[in-house]
Amino acid sequence: MSRKFAVAVFALVLGALAVTAVPQFTFDVLAQPNVGSAPTQVLPDFADLADRVGPSVVGIRTTARAGAAQSALPFPDIDENDPMYEFFRRFFPNPPQQPQPQPRQGPQQPAPRRDVPRGLGSGFILSADGYVMTNAHVVRGADDITVSTSDRREFKAKVIGTDTRTDVALIKVEATGLPAVRMGDPNKLRVGEWVIAIGSPFGLENTVTAGIVSAKSRDTGDFLPFIQTDVAVNPGNSGGPLINMRGEVVGINSQIFTTSGAYNGISFAIPIDEANNVQQQLRTSGRVIRGRIGVGIEAVSRDVATAIGLPRPQGALVTSVDKAGPAQKAGVEAGDVILRFDNRPVERASDLPRLVGGTKPGSAVNMTVFRKGANRDLPITVVELPAEAVPTARGQGDSPKPAPAANVLGLAVSDIAADKLKELGLRGGVQVDGVEGLAAGSGVRTGDLILQLNNVDVQNTRQFNEAVAKLDPKRDVAVLVRRGEATRFVIIRR
Repeated sequence: MSRKFAVAVFALVLGALAVTAVPQFTFDVLAQPNVGSAPTQVLPDFADLADRVGPSVVGIRTTARAGAAQSALPFPDIDENDPMYEFFRRFFPNPPQQPQPQPRQGPQQPAPRRDVPRGLGSGFILSADGYVMTNAHVVRGADDITVSTSDRREFKAKVIGTDTRTDVALIKVEATGLPAVRMGDPNKLRVGEWVIAIGSPFGLENTVTAGIVSAKSRDTGDFLPFIQTDVAVNPGNSGGPLINMRGEVVGINSQIFTTSGAYNGISFAIPIDEANNVQQQLRTSGRVIRGRIGVGIEAVSRDVATAIGLPRPQGALVTSVDKAGPAQKAGVEAGDVILRFDNRPVERASDLPRLVGGTKPGSAVNMTVFRKGANRDLPITVVELPAEAVPTARGQGDSPKPAPAANVLGLAVSDIAADKLKELGLRGGVQVDGVEGLAAGSGVRTGDLILQLNNVDVQNTRQFNEAVAKLDPKRDVAVLVRRGEATRFVIIRR
């Protein structure tokens, strides 16, 4: 779970807690000098709005099929050393009892599989025939998804597609005549404007909370400029709609800044126009296609701008250029500042991934860079951004594949296909197919690629498992892991 400036950006997934009703207030405007009387202002009445939109909001409950070694906590990525562990333990004090591990005596039988509650979330109906939008993290890793409507009907849902980079998912239930939401334009939102959220915080279905738009275009993600609000949003609100005073959905509630795991006054929503573009691609092809040019970037500070002669801090400072990538072929160099892409300005570094990502692969565009005191125009051809190596939920009726045996670190791995190694530019490695025990507590995930073990290159499954078997059982293990585009060391503590 990532943290920024010592404050967690916490994906809202689940919970169960009571809430109290919020009274309606009125306030008097203070009388001005020489004014005999002042009108009484009344806060907006959200009741009609909630009645109109509420039936289009759904609760989402997910389960995962797991053996007896599965964590009893509903959020299985949390381990006992994580600060969030106590938060979940408090709200789920009576998890199913787990059998104690027994000494191994001969060949082990596979643990019996059972359904483990994984999480709660929210969503909203896009169309009368059962398409529902929610957050990708709400359905991530789920084997079974249940959608509940405000009139207490329940439907089994299947995943049409998910996009982890924007945290948007499209799911489908078999139903007709469902009440669909109306879409609004988040670009017309004004800071200070009233908005409401409807969802299932801590499992409390169709809870309505209200607040104002605090800011727009907050850079908390590579591909999305988030809407910041002070609407009370808690675990379980994830995937629910942010609604303007016209009853239109303008965002998907997705994240909060928190030090406790619950609402601290700042929440973030995905703009609905961005989310709608994603869901349309998911509906058409099951995935989202984005562009890539192959550069590493960072923000241009005022000191850097002054030092290199840039009139003001703007653009994206190139820190690295991928070998044989589009940028290198176009002549981009580390130290360049990208000012324009496809004739659109790059004001901040975060603008560039959004502009490039929204460009169709194969497109030839012009890019303006600032280098050694002068602007240069460089033609560049955009290529497709590879999909992230993350686990996907199985559809209804799919047969689960038998999990390979885990080694003493709790890692079950398989060889990486030769064509994938070539595509990723790797000489060797193994793919993680299952995680439990020590590895699960370290943060290794299914879908990760393991490239090194204690600074020794990993070639294949046999060599990796043999090396693991020879490890000192009293020493921590350093594993070099590649996840998506990022590579980092993970320490598995013994």
